[in-house]
Amino acid sequence: MTTEEYLLQRYGPLMSLMDIATLLDRSPEGVRVALYSDTDVSRKLKPTMLRVGRRVYFRTLQVNDALALEGADADGVSSQ
Repeated sequence: MTTEEYLLQRYGPLMSLMDIATLLDRSPEGVRVALYSDTDVSRKLKPTMLRVGRRVYFRTLQVNDALALEGADADGVSSQ
């Protein structure tokens, strides 16, 4: 199973802020603060954001690409 397949199976096509926080092992508040500051993470994640009303979601496939998660398998072991 690829990382892309794992993320889609676990989170679906859209990820919530809580999902991103879990993936990055951060608090939701920490992710929110990071998104609104000028950091490497925010520059990578902002293009993946999708607003639905007042809610913010992230496109799962774009998150995978933005964070370059393909280098590791779903179980966290490097595929080298």
